[in-house]
Amino acid sequence: MARELSPTTPSVPPTAARPRRYRKLPRRFYARDTRQVARELLGKLLVHQVGDLQRVGRIVEVEAYLGPDDLAAHTSRGRTARTRAMFGPPGHVYVYLIYGMHHCMNVVTEPEGTGTAVLLRALEPVANLSLSASGPGRLCKAMDIDLSLYGHDLLSDTLYIARPPTQVPFSIVARPRIGVDYAGEWATRPLRFYIEGNRFISKK
Repeated sequence: MARELSPTTPSVPPTAARPRRYRKLPRRFYARDTRQVARELLGKLLVHQVGDLQRVGRIVEVEAYLGPDDLAAHTSRGRTARTRAMFGPPGHVYVYLIYGMHHCMNVVTEPEGTGTAVLLRALEPVANLSLSASGPGRLCKAMDIDLSLYGHDLLSDTLYIARPPTQVPFSIVARPRIGVDYAGEWATRPLRFYIEGNRFISKK
């Protein structure tokens, strides 16, 4: 027999969806070689809990930025107010604004003080993504990520990266990064990684 709710028992409206629980990546995942982290972020889930809405996307394209010696990295100009998060502890968020209107999200890697990060370039929609997330600016818009999340800890319960419930095998393609022609020989290094054949990447 079904139990009747008493007047003091809270009920969940039929339209209210409970947020799904995912297994967050631990701090040690990020505290490793940036290229390795970049490749292993592919296939993982980016989760952003915004109020009652849980936005989820599968990471399908990334770029690695290797610190002050990398002329395409923001940290090539040293530690500044803008780049302090990139020099911070691994597993935090570095968000910046381009063209005064588009946000880009990076995941800080390696030990504190290194100045390395992985740019998230594209997501495959999983839950509550009504906009395209192909390209770093579109990704942030679709996931509701902006400068208010600068320095955010990815071990939090609101914005984090998690392992998918089921891991689907895939092949990884390595290509030069996009939009860094000014970086000399660093512009040609194969530091952009994406899932082969995935239709949600920003550029084949």
